[in-house]
Amino acid sequence: MTSHHILLLLLIGYIVYSIDKKQKNFPVPVVLVLIGLVLSFVPYFDEVTISQKMIFNVFLPALLFVSAYSFPLDALKKNRWIIITLGTGGLMLTVLLLGAAIYAAANLFVAVSLTGALLVASILAPTDPVSVVSILKQSTDNEKIADIVEGESMLNDGTSIVLFTIFLGMFLSDKGFSIGGFIGEFLLVSVGGVVLGLVFGWLMSKAVHYSHHRTYQVMLSIIIAYGSFYLGELIGVSGVLATVTAGLMLSFEFGRNIKEDHFRESLDGFWDVVEPSILALLFLLIGIQAADYLIFSGWTLAVIIFLLSLLVRWTVLAGLTLTVAKWKHLFSWKDTVLISWSGIKGAMSVALLMGFEAAAESDDLLVSLSFAAIVLSLVIQSAGVYPLTKKLKG
Repeated sequence: MTSHHILLLLLIGYIVYSIDKKQKNFPVPVVLVLIGLVLSFVPYFDEVTISQKMIFNVFLPALLFVSAYSFPLDALKKNRWIIITLGTGGLMLTVLLLGAAIYAAANLFVAVSLTGALLVASILAPTDPVSVVSILKQSTDNEKIADIVEGESMLNDGTSIVLFTIFLGMFLSDKGFSIGGFIGEFLLVSVGGVVLGLVFGWLMSKAVHYSHHRTYQVMLSIIIAYGSFYLGELIGVSGVLATVTAGLMLSFEFGRNIKEDHFRESLDGFWDVVEPSILALLFLLIGIQAADYLIFSGWTLAVIIFLLSLLVRWTVLAGLTLTVAKWKHLFSWKDTVLISWSGIKGAMSVALLMGFEAAAESDDLLVSLSFAAIVLSLVIQSAGVYPLTKKLKG
């Protein structure tokens, strides 16, 4: 991909985002992905591809950091238990149930191992709220739903990549599912990532006081975003959780010790430009890349897997809100439907899928099924959030 491609894709993104500012329910990811699919048939874009390394090393650290540091701490404190539950234990339960459902459904069509089904489930489990959050806040008076969807997404990215790594290792080595090994590795990678993020975020928040020039302080935020991610991956813990935790730690320090108002303003100004630019490139590239995988004969199964992902997510969410006493009166059935529907697959799912493709070149069917389910989620769920919200509200 050349600089000419990047500039042209950014121009397309600029036009789409400019339209978005004039609409209440404009599903930006859908439009960008569909444009990307069209561009894939233009010879000029034949050499444009997206890889797992590109997503992980370029896109994800910035998106994770800005999502974490800008997330309102009041909303996190108020909804912390439901967010933590959905982003960790809830996601693990979702992967196990969805994996079992995919295993049962897929074997009606083709032979799929249980580990392979769990691997696909771990790819489809993480959520990406992106523009859905803004649509939710515009279309409903209940900001709690948008806060939960956004907060859950921050945590389940980290949980999903840990699960994916474990299941991918089992899949490639033909090992069966081991609950003991799974729990041990999960705790090591996830807890290690959180601890690293806390330490890194705290150190960087203290370093802010030694740089009183706003430009250098913004440079420091880039170090926090990418440094925590790369360091986590280097030492074998979750870089995703390290970056998220570091961003939250910096946000926490804003409220306690960092009194320079211009720092927050400069930070917001910088990342408010970076985030939509990255998202525009990312969703356009997803569309361009997806075209190679969407021409296959397994669309019936792909649709079934997509529907199962919706059903399992709602089942887990409804089960948690009904069984936990203090949540019973906080969530109506309409809330659970809307939160479930808003769990759209996006950047993390594609990154994991690209990792799976690179590691297991012979499993084209599973890759195509996963990519098709991701695209269905992006298009159908993103486009359906606004009308669904209005329908439930009425």
